[in-house]
Amino acid sequence: IKEINLVFLKLEIKIQKKKFFHYLKLEFLIAWRYLRAKRREGGVSTIAWFSFLGVALGVATLIVVQAVMVGFKEEFTDRIIGANPHLVIHKSVFVDVDKIINIKTSNSLIKKISNIEGIVHSYPVITGQVMGANEGKYSGLQVIGIDENDLKKIDLIAHPEKKVGIIDNFHMGLSIGNGVANNLEIGIDQSLRLISPDGLKTIFGTTPRIGDFPVKYIFKVGRYDIDRYRIYMPLLDAQEFFNKENQIDKINVLIENPSKTEETKLNLKNLLGSDYEIWTWKDYSGAFLSALDVERRVMFIILSLVILIAALNIISGLIMLVKNKRKDIGILRTMGLSQNSIVRIFIICGSLIGVLGTISGLILGTLFSYYLPDLQVLIEESLNRELWNPELRFLTEVPVRIRIIDLSYISFVSLTLSIIVTIFPAINAARLDPVEALKHE
Repeated sequence: IKEINLVFLKLEIKIQKKKFFHYLKLEFLIAWRYLRAKRREGGVSTIAWFSFLGVALGVATLIVVQAVMVGFKEEFTDRIIGANPHLVIHKSVFVDVDKIINIKTSNSLIKKISNIEGIVHSYPVITGQVMGANEGKYSGLQVIGIDENDLKKIDLIAHPEKKVGIIDNFHMGLSIGNGVANNLEIGIDQSLRLISPDGLKTIFGTTPRIGDFPVKYIFKVGRYDIDRYRIYMPLLDAQEFFNKENQIDKINVLIENPSKTEETKLNLKNLLGSDYEIWTWKDYSGAFLSALDVERRVMFIILSLVILIAALNIISGLIMLVKNKRKDIGILRTMGLSQNSIVRIFIICGSLIGVLGTISGLILGTLFSYYLPDLQVLIEESLNRELWNPELRFLTEVPVRIRIIDLSYISFVSLTLSIIVTIFPAINAARLDPVEALKHE
């Protein structure tokens, strides 16, 4: 008897499943027919189109904004990591007023540092501020004195977006950013005059130090503040020019995983003690990157409200649809459809607008984001003006990063809002009494 009951139970479950899918197919067909119905047939085609366009444009806008903001952060981070040291070591001002490190000390420090796990390379540098001059044009510049082999370890300098000259000739002159070259109108093998206010001290005061150096290598990393103001000079020439023979200012460190700078910083701190201060790339730019993250999240919330506003049109459309289809709802109920079926019909009807709008918005937003840099160039050439100011944004073009996780979040928010707003009108439709709906027919 137990086996027979089990067989009947399984058979009943199969029948119920078949009925469910049969009714679900019927509910979907009814919902699709209501959605396509014209206004004179009791449909809401005009409102449905406006709701569809609202959801699609809201999703596309959110995708474009998120792609640009994520791209800006990632591009900015890549340029920071690729063209700058990950950690900087210099003498602590609380230990000695003289912050200069001599060559012997730096060599011993570099040997110690190289034994720490995760450190790829470390090298000494000299930094200074100078005035660059060429044929009556002047510009304030940042000079970094560095050895040629160490310069080749800096990824974005050795392998920039664009370059002129050969980096192997760096030991014979200067390496400058393309912004410096454009501003001072100087090219390869031309001499650039550098003027340092910290020159020779005489009885009449300090005289500026002046030196002429040939340009051997021009790079473009795509970040405005580097391309426009940075100059690399051979370490020995920098020591002589800044009157720091056998001395350096800092030790720069490159690590294997730049995201783990805090762990490496702690290891260096334990090794070097309190005599040295250690700064990471996050200390220099972390606040700015955190601000970008906050802004991106806020924009996500604000633009999600745009999708919600578009989804609210679905409510008005469904309320009108329920009002116009009172007779149909009464007939369906008398034919045997349950309240749950009526609820599902109108939820499907409203959700279809959200689903189709979300899919269209995903396609539109992804395509627009992908071709945005090309559109920027096209518009700038057509208008003959610059739309993206690199002086304010530090990058030379609009950065775009399309991530699957962002598309997933946006789709989830859009679909969830589109489904939630349909529940109230659908429940009202299911509560309609079929007798009341048909007594005047």
